[in-house]
Amino acid sequence: MQRLKVGFIPGKADLEVQDNFKKELLPRLDEAKQGKRSVFFVDASHFVMGAFLGWVWCFQRIFIKSPSGRKRFNVLGALNAITHKIITVTNDTYINSESICELLYKLAVLKLSIPITIVCDNAKYQKCKLVQNLANTLGIELLYLPDYSPNFNLIERLWKLVKKHCLYSKYYPDFPSFKTSIYNFLETANQTHSKEMKSLLNVSSTSLI
Repeated sequence: MQRLKVGFIPGKADLEVQDNFKKELLPRLDEAKQGKRSVFFVDASHFVMGAFLGWVWCFQRIFIKSPSGRKRFNVLGALNAITHKIITVTNDTYINSESICELLYKLAVLKLSIPITIVCDNAKYQKCKLVQNLANTLGIELLYLPDYSPNFNLIERLWKLVKKHCLYSKYYPDFPSFKTSIYNFLETANQTHSKEMKSLLNVSSTSLI
């Protein structure tokens, strides 16, 4: 037995719709494993500069400094399901349809010789005509997740990893150092934390199957 935190699944999720989605996603993942397609899981995370409190084994409670203000570092990421390469678009304002278009261009610049599929949620800025038309022009397939299905988006696990290594029980004296820590982790995680990434992001052992 292990002491594990209780997990949850969205109560409003439609299991039949999710099963139908799997029938679309799994063949594409199989192609990706065979090197015949690139599948990227896309999502945005908004990291607010504040105190992220972790848990420690201790005899006396530990306190860390907490920065003031509510500045946030926005990261729009595309995670390759197989190689775990991370493509990002970042800013200090907000993520919108133009951010998605910038990410699409970055994927196109990779000049992959195989089809590209990006898996994303139903946020309005990802389903608008601007994004759909550009994806069609660039030859990138958009595969939208069912409603209430964050557990199908592999990149959600990456965001948890960022919090674990960069945020929990950490203090940053200013916003630039806060941003730099997150940015550097995302840039190097595929090399410096390859074993952890491989275990956490292995599509054959996730709830995608």
